[in-house]
Amino acid sequence: MIRGRPEFYRRNVGLMLIAADRRIFVGRRAKQPDAWQMPQGGIDDGETAVEAACRELWEEVGTTRALLLRESARWITYDVPQALRPAHWKGRWRGQAQKWFALAFTGRDADIDIAAHDREFDAWQWQAARDMLDHVVPFKRAVYQAVLKEFDDLVK
Repeated sequence: MIRGRPEFYRRNVGLMLIAADRRIFVGRRAKQPDAWQMPQGGIDDGETAVEAACRELWEEVGTTRALLLRESARWITYDVPQALRPAHWKGRWRGQAQKWFALAFTGRDADIDIAAHDREFDAWQWQAARDMLDHVVPFKRAVYQAVLKEFDDLVK
């Protein structure tokens, strides 16, 4: 369930891509060098959340080598600080409402190509769940805590 008024939150998906050793894929945002995050992106008109997750995996990570493990039970919202809200939002949203997907990575590191499309990330790495929160921008920490709790059994 979306907290707050849904019309103020952009519908979005988040991806927890999990390696065989249970570490999680994170990318460093190309225009924010101190911001590491899991892949995420908007849900296009006419697109389901799972379709958006598959598209975002290809667009942001440059791979399709993954198996869907689980979808989050609920929508998770967060507010984006006013100064960081993208101009193309044109004041429509205060943040994002995300449906999260846990995916098992079935490829090799060489199968990841963050430069395959419009480059969201300029670097990437696998991180242990316990280390991830130290590198996430503060306004997303509560979201990541909720996602880590929901998919805890997959990353421990």
